[in-house]
Amino acid sequence: MTEAKYPYETRLNILHGPLEVIDEKALSDASTFQWFNQTLCQVNGSVVRVGIVEGEYHWHKHDADDEFFYVVEGKLLIDLEGRTVELAPRQGFVVPKGVLHRTRAPRRTVMLMVENGGIIPTGN
Repeated sequence: MTEAKYPYETRLNILHGPLEVIDEKALSDASTFQWFNQTLCQVNGSVVRVGIVEGEYHWHKHDADDEFFYVVEGKLLIDLEGRTVELAPRQGFVVPKGVLHRTRAPRRTVMLMVENGGIIPTGN
């Protein structure tokens, strides 16, 4: 069985260690990808990732992990079965484990995500 290929630039390396200043804006401003995720740091067993996104992610779920999304700039739509949640800047939302979802951004959007460090970003 081959792993599906997705048109996303996903970087799981941890960019910053403890006691380092994280400049999310500089990283976001430098991104030229349509869908870019970078792990910023690790906090206990979780990671904080920045996502610079425009367009649609695929439908997926995480059987063992919750995901937290927080919009810094732009607008993020989170499609769930039966409803869509719209997040504006300074709003966040938790998608519980096992819930089928996809994220969409009608325009360039910057978000932070907090999730288990071992999560598979494309889902199970």
